[in-house]
Amino acid sequence: MSRNEQLETLKQSNQWDIIIIGGGASGLGVAVDAISRGFKTVLFEQVDFAKGTSSKSTKLIHGGVRYLANGNLKLVKEALKERGLLSKNARHLFNTQEFIIPNYKWWEGYFYAFGLKLYDYLSHKFSLGNSSLIKKSTVITDLPNLLQNHLISGVSYFDGQFDDARLALNLAQTAIDNGATVLNYMKVTGLLKKDKNIVGVKVENTETGEIFNVKSKVVINASGIFTDKVLKMYNPKHKKTVVPSQGVHLVLEASFLNSEKAIMIPKTSDGRVLFVIPWHGKVIAGTTDTLIKKPILEPVALDAEIDFILNTLSRYLIKSPKREDVLSVFCGLRPLAKPKGNEVKTKEVSRSHKIIVENNLISIVGGKWTTYRKMAEDAIDEVVEKFNFPSKKSNTKTLEIHGNVSNNESLLKNHFYIYGSDLPKLEKFQKQNSDYRRKIHPDYDFTVGQIVWSIQNEMARTVEDILARRVRLLFLDARAALQVAPEVAMILGRELCKDDDWVKNQIEEFNELANSYKLN
Repeated sequence: MSRNEQLETLKQSNQWDIIIIGGGASGLGVAVDAISRGFKTVLFEQVDFAKGTSSKSTKLIHGGVRYLANGNLKLVKEALKERGLLSKNARHLFNTQEFIIPNYKWWEGYFYAFGLKLYDYLSHKFSLGNSSLIKKSTVITDLPNLLQNHLISGVSYFDGQFDDARLALNLAQTAIDNGATVLNYMKVTGLLKKDKNIVGVKVENTETGEIFNVKSKVVINASGIFTDKVLKMYNPKHKKTVVPSQGVHLVLEASFLNSEKAIMIPKTSDGRVLFVIPWHGKVIAGTTDTLIKKPILEPVALDAEIDFILNTLSRYLIKSPKREDVLSVFCGLRPLAKPKGNEVKTKEVSRSHKIIVENNLISIVGGKWTTYRKMAEDAIDEVVEKFNFPSKKSNTKTLEIHGNVSNNESLLKNHFYIYGSDLPKLEKFQKQNSDYRRKIHPDYDFTVGQIVWSIQNEMARTVEDILARRVRLLFLDARAALQVAPEVAMILGRELCKDDDWVKNQIEEFNELANSYKLN
């Protein structure tokens, strides 16, 4: 996956069927669906793939137990089906995770057990395992760090877990494998019009400043929290369609949970659920749901949100985490579809998606990672119906995602599992140079070879691309990421033939970003 090769392909083509704005979950899903139907497709991402919301999820592929409680059975059933499809199409990134709901009142066990039997039923043939009511002694054995005062029982159930940024990268690779052109650091700055009709986009290569006028039959706006910004390029008076909702997650050492099983707290003080989940050898705790007025690429967690998560954890864990225990804080904005009226309780806003068609511009609003494939299918179905495209059915229900491994292959238990079927190539690559097998940090297994591989084969262009979304160190331990940033910048500069000033600037930019991921 070479950015230079993708740029050359862009320069050689004058007309496309579909232009996609946005390289997050929905945009990349649309690129895969469109190219797999044979439509000539190009995607532009203004920064890096999954730079925004799509790398800052709770790392769950799930039906949504909370949506079940809200009575949104349609969304839950759809999401559970999509969960099942992804477990087959991206097996290398999918992990079946057991969750336990601790019950401290006599009726809770029966209540949640009944609800989760409905969850099991709705998953049908895509079930990951049956839920069950478990006794107190089993809960204590499975969750040794759980507070036991007044504990009565627990409910066990299963859901999916994944690495969001790596799935986004694999979707970009899948689209390219099938013939699409996919580019990061290409910012759409305007829409091209002819006789009041949209005929393409103006896009800037932010690395060089070069401007391209790219023409297409249809433009798909999959820009997430920036959906309204693109819509206003067409109609400056366009009404708001997206409600950004901020979700904060804290990353802690695994010892705070001390279990391979996750905790689901079904009702926090603000009426949300809170998860405590093992991930990449650490523990993720979250999330929050805070209304945000203006979307930004790098939102910052509020002290109140951090305190809320820590206070909630202190009510459930024997080892109560403090601010100084937090290894990293990451924060994303959910692009929720704005409901009618003036509703501002974002936890009550549906996570379902909708498609808006205006002129030759199709916008995807709302949705979540779990249903990205269905969102993409619906968007391209709309293109086929409204714009007289050849009537070709989507095949992404069975289309394997780049990196997928067969059912016969056992999944790795170390951090190299993210490479899936690419792992033999990476291992061969690392043998080319003895330095490639050297760890970039003494406390983590990430290697110099992985850094170089991500630059040469995964379109990484900055220190942030590498440490945030290719090897995830920034999300796991912000201080460790700060320590290795100078070496990563030097490697990046060497591979991309950049000068010392560029390397210095990369270090400064990353330091500024990474400092917002750690708590003082």
